[in-house]
Amino acid sequence: MIRSARIAGPGREFLLSDEPVDIHIDGGVISDIAPTGALPARGDVLDAGGGWVVPGLWDNHVHTVQWALAAEREPLGDVGSAAEAAGRMSSVVPLPDGRRVGSGFRDALWADAPRLELLDSRTGEEPTYLINADVHSVWLNSSALRREGFSSPDGMLREEDAFEISRRLNAADPDRGDRAVHRAGEQAAARGVTGLVDFDMAWNADAWPRRVAAGFAAHRVEFAVYPFDLDRAITAGLRTGEFHQSSDAPADGAGLVRVGPLKVITDGSLGTRTAACSRPYAGQEANFGVLNVAPEELVELLVRATGAGLSAAVHAIGDRAATTALDAFTVSGATGTIEHAQLVRHADLARFARLGVIASVQPQHALDDRDLVDGYWDRQTAMGYPLASLRRAGVELRFGSDAPVAPLDPWQAIAAAVTRTDDIREPWHPEERLSVDEALQASMRSSVRPGEPADIVLCDADPHTAPAAALRGMGVSATVLAGRITHLS
Repeated sequence: MIRSARIAGPGREFLLSDEPVDIHIDGGVISDIAPTGALPARGDVLDAGGGWVVPGLWDNHVHTVQWALAAEREPLGDVGSAAEAAGRMSSVVPLPDGRRVGSGFRDALWADAPRLELLDSRTGEEPTYLINADVHSVWLNSSALRREGFSSPDGMLREEDAFEISRRLNAADPDRGDRAVHRAGEQAAARGVTGLVDFDMAWNADAWPRRVAAGFAAHRVEFAVYPFDLDRAITAGLRTGEFHQSSDAPADGAGLVRVGPLKVITDGSLGTRTAACSRPYAGQEANFGVLNVAPEELVELLVRATGAGLSAAVHAIGDRAATTALDAFTVSGATGTIEHAQLVRHADLARFARLGVIASVQPQHALDDRDLVDGYWDRQTAMGYPLASLRRAGVELRFGSDAPVAPLDPWQAIAAAVTRTDDIREPWHPEERLSVDEALQASMRSSVRPGEPADIVLCDADPHTAPAAALRGMGVSATVLAGRITHLS
């Protein structure tokens, strides 16, 4: 039982007041909600002390291993130039596999460009890898290029070549990766996370049962498959929404892992200047971005996935990519999400709603990218990061982080959507702000009411009245997953 809690978010509309209640839990499900003390306590008791609870929070877009391993890679988010990044990497201690790895640089904001000779001059023969914050490009020195079997005049690899480098780095030591995922899961629970959608570019159907068998129990998981594994997924009988566990998984892990969607990356990113747009990037008149997947190929993938019982998660950042994705949903009859939807044509807002396509968005990206948008996308006529516009059109929103692109912290996403600023500047496009209730709804899969899963977060303040800084850094006193405490401060 959770004693003396005030309910915020979905579920509070069924209460007559905000007086504290007791939340009774049985078999991992909320069995009753009653005024404090009205019913006798049974089993363990978590005393909320009149604090506020919300339903368990989800991050609907995570690259789990990449995020978990970021803790042992050199952070480059604060470097201001290629020269500074190369200099920083010169002193990084190699990982056990001999590679130096840094992550999080944003070269689109640099005055100088990455150059192979610059990186070689600072890093020598130690294989050195720098991963862009958007993961759509990597900068390698000559030693790393030779080791991986690639060549590039400036050391930069983009899109599929960059993804291949990330796959290799993430798979270098599965045991180390699993330990990192276990630690990262505990960190996520400390921020109120009870579920996430894993978009790692790997065969996650084996990885997650292995982790659960080794004791992972921090949150629920829906894992994606990629086109290169679609045949394997169909042969294995994977179907979106079904529980997926290995036969040797412990009983207490049952029900944690479900099959997610087919993930298709149809275009690039703003940071790498490869998102597919209707108009050229400022200063690059011939650059409209790239479509990584031809429209007819996308339709074929979605038709096959739909026939096999898999929903679709289509990465589309530029407006041209979003239109192509909606066309493919229309022709194929697929269900699912468009991931990111950072630039959307006005006419496509209603198409999202008519097709029932969910907009899986990352509100923090709007703040991280505002300077890039005002520069590279200043000539675009489509709408940038249209959260409120999508919702007004009747589109379901789901929030995520795209971790490690942004920190895995649902409160950061909620605050970004509500305030549209995270510094001293005025809100960026304030017309696209959401209310606290709308932002909470996009971060949850359940509500606090009888019959719902007992996934509950005990907060240090009422999200509706918390100032912007407090909302972003919301304290989490406890996280409960199916009636089991996964975090207690």
